[in-house]
Amino acid sequence: MTDEAAPPESFLLDDPARLKALAHPMRRLMLRHLGVHGPATSTTLGELLGAKTGTTSYHLRQLEKYGFIEEIPERSTGRERWWRKARAPRDMRLPTPDRLAPEDRPILAEFHRLGLEEDLRLLEGLPRLYERDPARVKASRGLGWMTDEEFEAFFEAYMELLLRHSHSRDEAPPDARPMYLRLWAFPAAPEDREGTADS
Repeated sequence: MTDEAAPPESFLLDDPARLKALAHPMRRLMLRHLGVHGPATSTTLGELLGAKTGTTSYHLRQLEKYGFIEEIPERSTGRERWWRKARAPRDMRLPTPDRLAPEDRPILAEFHRLGLEEDLRLLEGLPRLYERDPARVKASRGLGWMTDEEFEAFFEAYMELLLRHSHSRDEAPPDARPMYLRLWAFPAAPEDREGTADS
């Protein structure tokens, strides 16, 4: 999706410095922990991630610098600082490579590479999760023919549905559970185009 087509409530992450702040594996783990489990200190995160407090403090400062997390002043005392994920648009989108300067495109590629590694780890655990909690694991696989305009409309409808049926951590009802939600959509190779939609 390009920035021209992004709806007003979405946020385009096209600042290379902010994108670089997220293209780091430890920072991504920290953000995920803060998003799923809530506030934490650099010491807590260091213990969870097997890192020294100085290392986690540095990465937390980088995330704070670019607005992804914020300190909780009323909980922080002395040298112990508590951090939470900052309020941000829930529909954050990435630029296409052509929207970045050539020297910034490797940052976007690294962001995608790290995301794919995370997604593959999630998928590897899917069979165990399905055995344990089948009602909370859903999957769909399909092949459909779409024009560019139809594909754009499909994606926007998916995003609208996702935002309508999910909450931020702070606004979630008491019985809500964090759910990893992914959508992959990409062109089929010519030799794969013989199939039809299935789910």
